[in-house]
Amino acid sequence: MRLGMWIGLAAAIALGIGEVEGGEVKAGFGVVDITPVVKKGGKAVWIAGYGQNRKATGVHDKLYARAVVLTDGKTKVGLVSVDLVGLMRPEVLKVRAGLKDYAHVTVSSTHNHEGPDVIGLWGPSPVKTGVDEGYLALVVKGVIKAVREAESKAKPVRVRYGTANDEQLLGDSRKPIVKDGVLRVLKFENVKSGKMAGILVQWNCHPEAMGPRNTLLTADFPVETIRYLKKKYKCEVAYFTGAIGGLLAPPDRVVKDKSGRELKEGEWAYMEEYGRMVARLAVKAIERSRKIDVWPVKVRMKKVYLPLVNPVYRLAAQYQLIKRKMYVGVGDMYRRGAETKVALAGNVKLVVESEIGCLKLGELYVAMIPGELYPELVYGKVQTPADAGADFPNAKAETAVFKHLKGKKAMLFGLANDEVGYIIPKRQWDVTRPYAYGLKKRQYGEVNSLGPETAGILMKAFGDAVGELKGK
Repeated sequence: MRLGMWIGLAAAIALGIGEVEGGEVKAGFGVVDITPVVKKGGKAVWIAGYGQNRKATGVHDKLYARAVVLTDGKTKVGLVSVDLVGLMRPEVLKVRAGLKDYAHVTVSSTHNHEGPDVIGLWGPSPVKTGVDEGYLALVVKGVIKAVREAESKAKPVRVRYGTANDEQLLGDSRKPIVKDGVLRVLKFENVKSGKMAGILVQWNCHPEAMGPRNTLLTADFPVETIRYLKKKYKCEVAYFTGAIGGLLAPPDRVVKDKSGRELKEGEWAYMEEYGRMVARLAVKAIERSRKIDVWPVKVRMKKVYLPLVNPVYRLAAQYQLIKRKMYVGVGDMYRRGAETKVALAGNVKLVVESEIGCLKLGELYVAMIPGELYPELVYGKVQTPADAGADFPNAKAETAVFKHLKGKKAMLFGLANDEVGYIIPKRQWDVTRPYAYGLKKRQYGEVNSLGPETAGILMKAFGDAVGELKGK
């Protein structure tokens, strides 16, 4: 093939409008340490999640970037998970700039609440950022290194896809109670030896078993899930977070030690046992898995502009706690006006740039969602009719992810390539009195969402992406 033809084909794939057919599929796993330095008298490391001024005092277990690379020897796709609260799009674009020979790279965050602040909201005070720019640069380099390592280890594989369901492993602290209790796995087997070459796990739970009082850096329960599966199958494991909005978290009164004692949030034993429970569910999915084809590859990413309504986020942008470019909105989800400074007063309509998309790996569809998707938007379980106390009870329900995919084999990566906060069905938006369900106080959620139009825009763009993949 001539050089010009190859460059054109690679560009088409990167835009999601091309397809490459291959023969033998190879897969490799790469793992790189991205733990920040924590030492007495050194630079402070501010822990993300919950509130401000939570300074790390040590490291309980290391944080990693874990990469899975799929290739047919020509076209390469990278899937990366990082043990962070949410790596945002500017850093993801830097990663892709360092991997220009890849048809597609997705970087998903586990949404770890016990790692460093990489967004800016959890510094020493509400008006001081917790982000260390030097650390962000280290993460970008680490992700690129993990992908390259995975690429160097790629071997011919057979791939199996499996699922297992257990909603009892999830707590939901927001009404209506809706969960995605399906754990999804990809099992990679070495073609020559038949041995396990690696496992990719996708589960739908906030990594916050250690709670707000912990000051030791940890990857939270996924570290134990990975440890359990690595020991059992003697291969690398990559853990990805799915739909966790709502707030899906480790449950109360379910996690117990061998004596039957109920373990609680904040205990290391609770974190570890919950991680093992998730791992045992993954074992069920692995045992039920069936062979699938994961080639050829197609991808379609949609760049979108999301209205920034949330006054807290606007204030954070004004104080440069969140360093994102802001644009004037023009009323079109696919277009923007000029870059602008954040205006706290007046009628300036601000939008932020993000992306959503779908990766088709043979029979498998991978939804890449740039935030914390409410599980109502996974299967189409938006409350009908809406509670009368909701702010937009007559809003049309968004078309859910799996409604767009129509029964296809699929995975869902949340916090993929960005973190835009909670993605809440508009019909369930509730910030004004009277509150839904007769509650005296508003429920948690909207305070960490860009605004009520976010879900509609993202679900419409996802549907557009899937339609283009299917040739509609």
